[in-house]
Amino acid sequence: AISGITIVGALLSAGLKEFSLSTILGLIAVIFAMINVVGGFLVTDRMLKMFKKK
Repeated sequence: AISGITIVGALLSAGLKEFSLSTILGLIAVIFAMINVVGGFLVTDRMLKMFKKK
């Protein structure tokens, strides 16, 4: 949930019309937050597969 909030804030920062340091940092934050979210889903899926009956 916190990574989702980070993504929203970073998108707001990266979406500014003028190009500045905050735009670059916002884009970097979007990339890292998305990596974190996808990694969390992958780990959760792997953990849930461990509990499935074969």
